[in-house]
Amino acid sequence: MRYRTLGDLKVSAVGLGAMPLSIEGRPDEERALATVRAALDAGVTLFDTADSYHLPGAEPGHNERLLARALAGADVLVATKGGRGRPADGSWTVDGDPRHLKRAAEGSLRRLGVEAIGLYQLHKPDPAVPFEESVGALRELLDEGKIRVAGVSNAAAEQIRTARAILGDRLVSVQNRYSPEVRDSEPELRLCAELGLAFLPWSPLGGISRSSLDGPSGLAAAGHFATFHEIAAERGVSPQQVGLAWLLAKSPTVIPIPGASRPETIRDSAEAAELVLSGAELARLERLG
Repeated sequence: MRYRTLGDLKVSAVGLGAMPLSIEGRPDEERALATVRAALDAGVTLFDTADSYHLPGAEPGHNERLLARALAGADVLVATKGGRGRPADGSWTVDGDPRHLKRAAEGSLRRLGVEAIGLYQLHKPDPAVPFEESVGALRELLDEGKIRVAGVSNAAAEQIRTARAILGDRLVSVQNRYSPEVRDSEPELRLCAELGLAFLPWSPLGGISRSSLDGPSGLAAAGHFATFHEIAAERGVSPQQVGLAWLLAKSPTVIPIPGASRPETIRDSAEAAELVLSGAELARLERLG
């Protein structure tokens, strides 16, 4: 496993997005715990969760409690988020009210069973609440010692600059959607490189089939993304590894957090940290953008 920096912390270059272990279609608890432990065995030290990763209408925190059990005693960074909800209708709500965020963080603190949350992130800006007020709640949590460092998620470039102005060097990360298929956050990725902030792409494998890990013959590549599959066949690795290696080559501040619900899936993703693509291969992949 290779490592990258997140603030003054060293974490694995590939993390685990734990959401699939707790929402609709989730595996049974035995397989979920085995998936987290497989990540640990593969050298993963960054685990991303949120209080809203649970079944619709259920009690918040299923994913946090699961990680707390699976990671007990492990020297890792658990990054959680607050500011979204999962009501019974299955939608995703947003609540950036500072009072809600502080209560949510305290709930996460109890469920994770830690003295302070390693990385706490605003899950999504709330259009009904001034962004400065939501980020101000993170500042208060930092000042109170309830969280060690802070991040923002689903944020635009100007919001990142605002958060930086409020939190200073205690803002260490930005988590936005970015993948071969969705590249809307290119400006935010470049800004993070400029500011030295970790950029955590969520859903980083969009556009790449995850139908199989049996090799190229079992994968049906969509035409636009066939190059990922072609390079994978040439290298003897999975297209998912090529996709993650492409992301890692984007910037030294990029730390992908692919989701997984099976041990073999996260083991495969973790191996991408060791895959270095050539300039020619990267050029072929960049032409897809």
